Order: sequence, then C-alpha cells, then structure tokens
Amino acid sequence: MLKLSIFVCLSVLNFTLPASVQGAEDVKIVPVKVGAHSYYIKGMSGAASEENQGFMSNAGFVVTRDGVVVFDTLGTPVLAKNMVAAIAKITKQPIKRVIISHFHADHIYGMQVFKALGAEIWAHTDGQIYLASEIAQQRLQQRREVLDPWVDENTRLLPADKWLTGDTSFEMGGMHFKVPFVGPAHSPEDIALYVQEDGVLYSGDLVFKGRVPYVGNANSKLWLQALDKLIEFKPKYMIPGHGSFSSTPVADLKLTRDYLNYVREVMGRAVKNFESFDEAYEKVDWSKFSKLPAFLDANRPNAFNTYLLMESESLSQ
Repeated sequence: MLKLSIFVCLSVLNFTLPASVQGAEDVKIVPVKVGAHSYYIKGMSGAASEENQGFMSNAGFVVTRDGVVVFDTLGTPVLAKNMVAAIAKITKQPIKRVIISHFHADHIYGMQVFKALGAEIWAHTDGQIYLASEIAQQRLQQRREVLDPWVDENTRLLPADKWLTGDTSFEMGGMHFKVPFVGPAHSPEDIALYVQEDGVLYSGDLVFKGRVPYVGNANSKLWLQALDKLIEFKPKYMIPGHGSFSSTPVADLKLTRDYLNYVREVMGRAVKNFESFDEAYEKVDWSKFSKLPAFLDANRPNAFNTYLLMESESLSQ
C-alpha cells in the first residue's frame, strides 16, 4: 500500500466519506513549519462542537527523505483526510509511521485514515486498557451525537500496530527520533516525540499552551515529574497538544506546571483542613487562570479530581 501514490489513496478516502460530510465546508487545515523538517497543525480552543467540527487539538508531522512521520491524527476522520491532503501539498513522500500521544478522542479518531494509507501506528501499551474500556465506547457515542456527521457509525477505534513499553527511538531518512514514555500523567499512556535534528518536541497533552489543561483523573504529581523529563531535552521548539507552538519551551512549560501546582496546593489545603470540595472550591481565588480558554469547561472537574487525589495521597502517608 505504501507504494501507491498518496493522491490515489486520497481519492479512495474521498469516495468512501459520507455524502453529508463531503458537502460540508470543512475547517481549514494549515500546516505551520517550525523546523527544517517539522510541521504542526493548530486546533481551535474550547471543547468539541459543531462549530469547530472536533478540531480542538494539535497534530504534527516530520518529512524525511524516506517518508513522513505523523504525530497524532486529530479528532475526526474528515480532519485526518484533510491533514493527509495538506501533507501531500508539501511532499510526495508516503506517510510511513504514526505516533499516538495518548488515547483521547481528539487525538485518535483520525487513525483509520492513516491506517488505510498503510502507515504503521505506534502507541504505548497502556492504551490497550482504554480501548477495552466502557469509557472508550461511551466517548465514541458522545462524539457521534455532538459531531455528527464528522463522527458517525463508520468512525471506529483502532489498536496500534506496535505497542511500546517504555522509551524508544528510531531513525528514518537520516532523521533521528526519540519517543519517551512520560506517563502516567495526563493519561496512563502518554508518550512524546523529539526530533533531534530540528530540536522540535511534540509534547502531546502534557502541555496545554495558553489554556487550562484537562486533568481528568490524571495523577498530577506524576504529571509534574513528566514535565521535568521533557525539559531535559532542552528543545528549541515545542508543539503542545493544544495551543500555539512555543519558541521558548522551558518558559512556556511554566503555565501548565504553575496551574497543576496551584490546584494541588489549594485542594491539598482543603483536604488537610477537612473542608468539603464545594466549600473549598468556592473559597479559592482562581483569577490567575479564570480568563484562560477552557477554564469554565475544565477547571471544576480538574479541581474535584485533584481533591480526590490529594485525599488518597494523605491516606497513604
């Protein structure tokens, strides 16, 4: 399949898309070059909606002389199709490998498009736990309701072709890539991608530049340790899971780090003082973060899950 022209594959993909999607005016996929070989695609801010068509996370790709490496696949098959078309305007090299940062909906629902092109999918082995869970099916159904027709009954969850168990590295077309395991943090299976020649780090959702991160049930203590691991690469540029790319990566890591530290501090204090979550939450001064995108959607769930985590940590001491 890799020997087929990428343009032929695109024609096949267009043929199999639902007519309702083909007639829609798609959101624009515009790759931004951040290194000699490295590009990223910037999603919109906010939660998945009909307005943004599920385009609310970043993805990226690296062009080598022997093929293209993709990092994450966006939140719908249609977005992934448009990403493939954007890559084809830049290079005729085939898309050979896809690295999945983690198995959250906004990063994986485009996988089937790249799989159809013959690309090899890599992800951390703990992603299998998510794929086997009821939560994965519930999220897919929720997306079908919110993002129809961009996510529909033809959208499916796929396993990786290669499940990673820790840090790894590889070479393609004279380029050297490191794939560090940085979970469990934002998710149990977080991995990043570092492009050595370009000094570009694709961080996945460990970093939400310029917006409140989605913590969910993540272990924020381990997340902070993972941020330290990313800093060790001393990248020139960083592509976060959400928001604009960073030309000052270490400085821009501070927003995510400061937010996580603050939520842990205030919720830890509430647990220590035996305050209820609702009482504690209303007392906190959130003004430093309240104007950031996604605050209204993410902050209260983040605080609640951190409250539960801090209770658990206090009991284990």
